[in-house]
Amino acid sequence: MRKLLLAAIGLLTAFALPALAPDHDNKKNAPEPPDLQKIREEVNNPGSRYYYPELMKRYEVYDTTRLTLDDYRHLYLGAMYQEDYNPYRKSEYRDRIQELYYRPDHSRTELDSIIAYAELSLADDPFDLEQMNYLIYALKGRGKINKAAIWQFRLNHLLQAIVSTGTGLDPENAWYVINPRHEYNIVNFQNRVVEGQEFKEPHFEYIRLVPPDDQSAKTGGVEGYYFNIRPLLEEYYRKYPEQL
Repeated sequence: MRKLLLAAIGLLTAFALPALAPDHDNKKNAPEPPDLQKIREEVNNPGSRYYYPELMKRYEVYDTTRLTLDDYRHLYLGAMYQEDYNPYRKSEYRDRIQELYYRPDHSRTELDSIIAYAELSLADDPFDLEQMNYLIYALKGRGKINKAAIWQFRLNHLLQAIVSTGTGLDPENAWYVINPRHEYNIVNFQNRVVEGQEFKEPHFEYIRLVPPDDQSAKTGGVEGYYFNIRPLLEEYYRKYPEQL
C-alpha cells in the first residue's frame, strides 16, 4: 500500500523525471561512479568549497541557483561521513500521522498537519525523500506554490545526484544510496512498483520491478536496478561496531 501511495504522490515529480535519466550520448552528463575517498576528504576539509557545514548552509538557503549537481553529489554522499550519520535512523515524526497519508483527499487542517510533521522530519533527516515528497504535495494543496517549487528543485537534484552515480542496470554501474529507503523512492518516483528485493554478494541490493500493466510502455526492458550499499554498510559498522 505504501508503494502505491508513493507512486501516486510521486506524480508530483513525474514531470521532472526525464531529466533524471543519464544522458549517455553526452560525456559531460554521463553517469560517473563517485570517488568517495575524495568526497570524504573534501567535505571534512574546512578549506574546501565542499566543506559540509558550509555546503549544508548553502542548501538550506531558499535559492535554487546556489548549488550545482556536483555540489549535490557532495551534499548527498558526503552525509555518510558526518558523525551523526545513521542510514537506519528514522525520525520520530515520520509515523506520527502515517494514517493521514493514505486518505484520498485532505482538508486544509490535514494539509497543515502534513506540512508541520514533514518539516519536523526533514529537520531531523534532511534527506528523507519520502517526507520531502509529502511536503511538496501538501504545500501545493495549500497554494504555497513558490515554496513547493523550491522543495521540488531540491528533491529533483537529490534524485539526480543518485542517478548520476551510475546506470543502475548492473553491479558495475550500480547506483549509490546513503539510505536503503532511497532505493524504493527511486522506483516509486518513476511510477513503478517494487516486486522484490535481493541481496547480491558482495555488497549489492537488487530491486526487482513489477512489470507495467501496459506492456507497450517504454520501460527500455528494465526489470530491476542495482544499488551499491558497501559505503553505507562500512560507515554504519564503523560507527556502530556492536551491530556486527
